[in-house]
Amino acid sequence: MLPRTFLLPPRLRFGEGGIRELGAEAVRLGRRALVVSGPKTAALGRAGAAVDLLRLAGLQAEAYSGISAEPHVSHVDEGTLVGRTLGADLVVGIGGGSALDAAKAIAVQLATRSPITDCEGQDKVRAALPVLAIPTTAGTGSEVTRFTVVTRPGDDGSQVKMLIGSPLLVPRTAILDPELLLSAPPAAAAGAGVDALTHAIEAFVSDAAQPLTDDLALAAIRHLAPHLARAAKGEAQAEDLGELMLGALQAGMAFSNASVALVHGMARPLGACFGVPHGVANGLLLATVVEFNLPAAPERYARIAQALGEESTAATELVARICTACSLPDPASFGIDDARLGRLAPQMARDALRSGSPQHNPRLAGAEEIEALYRKALLPDGSQESFPRARGALE
Repeated sequence: MLPRTFLLPPRLRFGEGGIRELGAEAVRLGRRALVVSGPKTAALGRAGAAVDLLRLAGLQAEAYSGISAEPHVSHVDEGTLVGRTLGADLVVGIGGGSALDAAKAIAVQLATRSPITDCEGQDKVRAALPVLAIPTTAGTGSEVTRFTVVTRPGDDGSQVKMLIGSPLLVPRTAILDPELLLSAPPAAAAGAGVDALTHAIEAFVSDAAQPLTDDLALAAIRHLAPHLARAAKGEAQAEDLGELMLGALQAGMAFSNASVALVHGMARPLGACFGVPHGVANGLLLATVVEFNLPAAPERYARIAQALGEESTAATELVARICTACSLPDPASFGIDDARLGRLAPQMARDALRSGSPQHNPRLAGAEEIEALYRKALLPDGSQESFPRARGALE
């Protein structure tokens, strides 16, 4: 095997009550901290509590809580202005993946004074302030990854989700406190959990997988799968939350170093065009893409089925069963119908390919195949779609 790089935050704190160590961790990184969150996290008092903990530790701290469920460059610009006024030398992200992604983008703009749109793609980030990441959902893994996703306006008036990757985006410290998951609404917990499960599955079948990421991905699946349905129903206990946060962490470590693949490449345009939350978009697509990939990587998917706990059942059926148990919204609830999808699918397919994620898929897919996958996954009569013989393989 060729040498591979494996990136992680220099410091991880995992365990109940870990948020109380925020001040002690922050003083290692800076003296003036911008706390970035969304309005729901702020309404729960989490952003304010973070500011208080930082000030008690002797830091100057201010909060920006304007990050929406799908962070936009306009939100990043607003947060950057708050950070410049403060003279921030540290960015603390607290919330779901959107807040953590936005914190990373703001850290880049504060360090470079260049728009985050200049960094779209891989390894275009020139500098970034230190980021301290505190997830309040068990899903995105952004607290340990080298990626951020931010939406920008497209040339034709559409919205494009930029995937930005760089080692400089890996947070310097991550604090993972399962107690912070207690306030997550069931729908948010379901979407986040399915996102984490998709990270693990795609990292394991990625053509950039390596032994370290393989072990992490399979461990993540084993930790996540038994607990997702309870979280989606609002029935999760402390043990469930700890397992979900650990699984999401492991999945984040895996895909940050092995990449995601076709599901994520397709999910981003689905979110940009139809407003589908990212985790839900993954869940709507996952079983269809697994079915598409299966002929190209049967042994890999057999090991995934084993990690899911039923090695005698096909991975396609198992992931479909999990997504159904999580009660994800159906495509029609987002206004996805034959006419709208037919009009938007060609651009969505091009945007999916441009992101670079599908190039790591075990089965190669061109624009026409991706359009067909959208129809198969999202339309009531999509099950009639068929595909040519599999190309590419990973065993």
